[in-house]
Amino acid sequence: MKVFYIDTSSSYLYAGISDNDILLSSVKKNLGSDMSKFTIKEVENLFKEASLESSDIDKIIVVKGPGSYTGIRIGMTFAKIMAWSLKKEIVSITSLEAMSVLETSKVIVPLIDARRGFVFAGIYENNNVIMKNQYLKLDRLQEQLASLKKEFVYIGNQNKFKLENFIEYDPDILKIIIKYEGLKGENPHTIEPEYLKLTEAEENLKGIHYDN
Repeated sequence: MKVFYIDTSSSYLYAGISDNDILLSSVKKNLGSDMSKFTIKEVENLFKEASLESSDIDKIIVVKGPGSYTGIRIGMTFAKIMAWSLKKEIVSITSLEAMSVLETSKVIVPLIDARRGFVFAGIYENNNVIMKNQYLKLDRLQEQLASLKKEFVYIGNQNKFKLENFIEYDPDILKIIIKYEGLKGENPHTIEPEYLKLTEAEENLKGIHYDN
């Protein structure tokens, strides 16, 4: 089975193509504010390197967030249009699920800075979800980790909070594909971004204030 994976939920483009669990091509590149400008070109290069056409793909795995609102929309739109137009099977996973694919015996804490002392985070251990993905204050997350009384590692793109036991995210794209390629296909029209929180403008409009 040929699988195309794409994650644009941060400033990085992570993408790859596998064939029967062999990685044919991949890209890990910080595109920053140029994500919308260069994503299509980078994906075209991926297919060229793999000597495949987009129509050769059997399945698409797309990361649906949380993370950058703009980045998420870029990857989701691209993957959904590709799945719909080519009638390809598509599945979606969260950025935190992708980040949790790490070889370690310790508890894994994928973490994304959500500003103002808040983070998007989950807690995983041996493929089990100890804490579901959520938007919360870092100190609340740390309280939950302390209560586990287990060794753990944080994983993320930036160690903004200067945390100990922090691992810089360098995804093993093939392992992510292998772990999630067996998920049941979804209707591309019903796949929605997973932001975990409203935009600041929406929060202000609805009078929502997070204090957890």
